[in-house]
Amino acid sequence: MKALQIHAGATALKQLRERGLPPADVRIIPAAAGGAKGLILNGLDRFIFGDWLRSSTQPVHLLGASIGAWRMATACLDDPASSLAQMAQDYMHQHYDHAPGKPPAPRHVSEVFGAKLKQRFERRDAEVLGHPRYHLHVFTSRGRHVLQRQGRLRMPLGYAGAFLANSVSRKAMGGWLERVVFSDAREPLPLKLHDYRTQQVPLSALNLQPSILASCSIPFWLDAVHDIPGAPRGAYWDGGITDYHLHLDYGSMHDGLVLYPHFQKTVIPGWLDKALKHRHRATAHLDKVVLLSPRPEWIATLPNAKLPDRNDFKAYGDDVAGRIAAWSRALAESQRLADEFAEAVGSGRPIEALPLA
Repeated sequence: MKALQIHAGATALKQLRERGLPPADVRIIPAAAGGAKGLILNGLDRFIFGDWLRSSTQPVHLLGASIGAWRMATACLDDPASSLAQMAQDYMHQHYDHAPGKPPAPRHVSEVFGAKLKQRFERRDAEVLGHPRYHLHVFTSRGRHVLQRQGRLRMPLGYAGAFLANSVSRKAMGGWLERVVFSDAREPLPLKLHDYRTQQVPLSALNLQPSILASCSIPFWLDAVHDIPGAPRGAYWDGGITDYHLHLDYGSMHDGLVLYPHFQKTVIPGWLDKALKHRHRATAHLDKVVLLSPRPEWIATLPNAKLPDRNDFKAYGDDVAGRIAAWSRALAESQRLADEFAEAVGSGRPIEALPLA
C-alpha cells in the first residue's frame, strides 16, 4: 500500500508532469497548524531539510502557524534532521500536572511549553535568524477590541463575536482578530497578504521565542502572549485561528513553486472554517502549490486508525505511556512518506500528481 499522495495546483501540476520537481524550484514551504497531526510529517521534514534541499542553493521562505511555526523554526537550526527528530520527541512526551478529572491550567501549560522552547532555542537565535538560505515567517493571531487583553469575560465574548463574524465572511473576522506575521528582517515574504487584515513585524532575538509560543497558544488551553517585543501591544494567540492551513495567495509569487507537506489534501483558510466546507475548495491562490499528504487508506493502518491528534490527550488521560506508544508507532511509520517522496523526486522523471480540488 502506498502511503503518500501528491496533489498540485494547475501551474505546478503542468511542471510536475513535464519535468518532475528539482529542489531548486522550491521557493516557499508552508507548515500548517494542527497539533499532533504534524508528527506524521516528521519523516518528510527530516528528509526535505536534512537531505534533499541541500543539493540546491536558492533562498527558501518557511511559513508556519502553531506547530508549523515550531517545525519551521527548528528546520532553521544548524543540524535540521536531528533537531526535527528531537522536536518530535519533545512533542510526544508532553505531560502537564492537573487535578483529577480536570484539564491542566492554561498558565501551567504555557509555562511548561515556554520552558521547552527556551531549552531548544536559547542562545541559538543566530542560527534561526541568520540562516544562509532559510527565511522564517511566524504567523500569529492578535486580538482586537475586546480581545486586546486576555480575560475571563473578554475571551468567551470575543471569540463568540469572531465565530459569528467569520460565519458571515472571513474578512469580517478581522474586526476581532488580525494576522500578525513575524518575518525574517533580511528579506520580505514574497507574497501579497491582501486577503485578510494583516500586520508584519521583523523577527529578532527578542521576539523569536515569544512569537513561536504565541503561534502555538491555543485559546483556553494556553495563555495568550501579551505585548511581544517589537510588535503592536496586545494579546497574541495561535496562528491557526487566522491561518489554520495557510491558504495564502501563492499565485502572487514571481517565480518558483510551493512545496507543502500537509496532513490532508485540503487547505482550510482559518480554524473557524473547519465546519464551513465551501471554504475548503482549492482556489487560484494554490496554482503553484505541490501538496504532499498521507493517503486515507494508509492512515487507517495507523494506531487507532487515524493520525495522532490533540484529542488523544483526553482519550488516553493519565495513560501517558499508552499515548506515547501510539504516537511513536505513527512517527516510525511516517518514514514511509519520506521514502516515497524521495523515490518520486530522486529519478528526475515526470511526476504523475493529481489536481488539487
